[in-house]
Amino acid sequence: MNSTDLSVLKSAVDWLKAGHPVAIATVVQTWGSAPRPVGSWVAIRQDGQVAGSVSGGCVEDDLIRRVQTEILTRNTPEMVVYGVSQQEAARFGIPCGGTLRLLIEPKPELALLEELLRAISLHQITRRSVDIASGKSILEDGNRSDTFSYDEKTMRTTYGPRWRMVIIGAGQLSLYTADFALASDFEVIVIDPREEYAEGIKRDDLTFIKGMPDDVLLEIGIDPHTAVVALTHDPKLDDLALMEALKSSAFYVGALGSKVNTQKRKERLLDFDLSNEQVKKLHGPVGLHIGALTPPEIAVSILAEVIAVKYGIAV
Repeated sequence: MNSTDLSVLKSAVDWLKAGHPVAIATVVQTWGSAPRPVGSWVAIRQDGQVAGSVSGGCVEDDLIRRVQTEILTRNTPEMVVYGVSQQEAARFGIPCGGTLRLLIEPKPELALLEELLRAISLHQITRRSVDIASGKSILEDGNRSDTFSYDEKTMRTTYGPRWRMVIIGAGQLSLYTADFALASDFEVIVIDPREEYAEGIKRDDLTFIKGMPDDVLLEIGIDPHTAVVALTHDPKLDDLALMEALKSSAFYVGALGSKVNTQKRKERLLDFDLSNEQVKKLHGPVGLHIGALTPPEIAVSILAEVIAVKYGIAV
């Protein structure tokens, strides 16, 4: 669940607890050039206050009016479509004739939303299924491979950290990288066996594991939604992690180091039981070349490259 949608959930829970009537609108289908992806949602209060967005601002004014004057008086979800014609798309400012189909829930259940918020705070991947006819919803365990789905009977949305970044090393660069990864909606795990670093990383927003990187990676498992970034600059630690990460299905594996050191590292890895194809998966020097010099700038370059690979953009 991305940070924008999490803020919507928190706002909806706070407003409902304060006694305000609230509707939640979710993008269930798009055609053409839609500003927001399916699964995006917005919470709208009876007095017109809004949290989140379903169109980047294109249709919100009209949506607020509909919610205030019509939809909040109902008990079951309402389907609203914007941009069916070129004229309507132009009227609402939806680019390139795009179309949005929104499911609006006028009576979201406070207890269920509170339970969902608790699950997310515990980094649990949770799936919410909404019955279109009744508006009733249920929560169940989800997994990283779940995607948003909608048919005429049910809408299913998965919340929680579907993407994960495992950072090897707990130094300054690692913490900046962790901060940007968290802001980009990754679950973050930091691994470092060194005692001097273990004492300085006591945070609730990430998971720190004190252990040898290769052992920990085998314990936690690596799937196609996982990125592994080795940042200790110590071959004894980084190479152990890379040996396991490059054999896994991780969508991204990167390591800190110069071009010369990266080439030497690849030669070392080939001396172990890694194939040429596996070693070629290594991104190094880690991060996009943007002229970064300071730890926060390097962290930005790392996240930029990870996000590009995540979305299949050539780097």
